[in-house]
Amino acid sequence: MLEIRTPLIYGFFLIIVLASCGGRERIDVSHIDVVVHIERFDKALDSLHRDNILQKNREWLNRYDYFYADYMQHMLEAGNPLDSLRIAAVLKQVIETDDFKALKSSVYTTYPDMVAQEVGLTDAFKRLKYYFPEMTVPRFIAFFSGFAMQVPVGQGYIGIGLDMFLGEDSEFYPALRESIPHYLSRRFTPENIVPRVVETYIRQELLPQNDLDVNLLQHMVYQGKILYMMDQVLPDVADSLKIGYTGQQQEWAANYERDIWAWFLQEELLYDANYYRIQKYLGEAPFTPELGEGNESAPKLGVFIGWKIVRNYMDRHPEVSLPALLANKDAQQILDESRYRGGR
Repeated sequence: MLEIRTPLIYGFFLIIVLASCGGRERIDVSHIDVVVHIERFDKALDSLHRDNILQKNREWLNRYDYFYADYMQHMLEAGNPLDSLRIAAVLKQVIETDDFKALKSSVYTTYPDMVAQEVGLTDAFKRLKYYFPEMTVPRFIAFFSGFAMQVPVGQGYIGIGLDMFLGEDSEFYPALRESIPHYLSRRFTPENIVPRVVETYIRQELLPQNDLDVNLLQHMVYQGKILYMMDQVLPDVADSLKIGYTGQQQEWAANYERDIWAWFLQEELLYDANYYRIQKYLGEAPFTPELGEGNESAPKLGVFIGWKIVRNYMDRHPEVSLPALLANKDAQQILDESRYRGGR
C-alpha cells in the first residue's frame, strides 16, 4: 500500500558520548554493514523518447519491479505497465509536454547528485539497524511525478519524489497553492529529504499506528514515539526539521510549553476522542487558532507535547530499549511514569 509521506558527516569511528537526543548515549555504528545508494529513476527517464518507449517499459519492469508498477499506476496514473500499448500512448504525451521538460530540468539542476542524502540516510539506517537488527533496509529510488507523491512506500522500496523537494523558492510551488499551501511547501527542501524518509520508514515499517488509539493522549504518545525514534537515529538534525517547524514556531512552542500543557488540562482534552476536536492539535496547519496572538502559535501542539512526554519517560527509564518503547501500548503508563508537568 502506498503512503504519501543537512547532510550528516560521520567518521569511520564514532566516539560514544552523551548526546542531547533524549539523554541517551551516542552509539557506535561503524561496524553496521549498511550503505545507502539512491537509484536515480528520475535520470533514467531522460533516456525515454518516442521510439524506445516499449523497450524501456520492458526494461524498467524488470529493473525497478514493484516501484515501476506503482509509479505507472498510482503516481502517473498511466495504467498497468503490462498494458504496453496504453503505457506507450500515455508516455508519448507526457514526455512531449513543456511542463515535463521544465520539471525535469529543475530536478536535474537541483540534484546533479545525491551524495549528501546518501551519507545522511546511510548514517540513519545504520542506527536503525543497530536498534532493530532484523529489519530489512529497503531500496531507495528517486523519481519525479508531477507533484503526485513525496515519499511513497511500496514493497521493498521507499521512493523519494524529488519534485517535492526542489526548495522553498521553487517556481513551481506558487501555482500549486490550492492543493499544497505554503506552510507545507516551505518544507519541500533538500535538507528535508533525510528526516522525511526516516520518519516515513518508522511510521510505515516499524511503528504503524494502532487503530485503538482514539483519544488525544494516545495520539500524542504515538507521535512522541515517532519523534523520539528520530532523535535517536538523526542525532545531528535540528528538532525543527524533525517536527517540521520553522525556527520561530519551535521557539514559540518551547516558550509556551507550560501554558500549552495547562490548556490541555483545563479543556479536558487528554481523554477526548472526538476526532474533529482533537485533530487541530495533531494535523498540519499554519498555526493553532485557539492559542497565541496574531496567528503566531505553532501547529501540531499535541505532537510537540507528546514528544516531550516520551523524552521525559525515556530519560527516567534508561533501561527501556527502543523496541520496548515501541511495544508499550499503554499511553497512560508512559504519561504517569514520565512525570511530565509541562516542562522541566
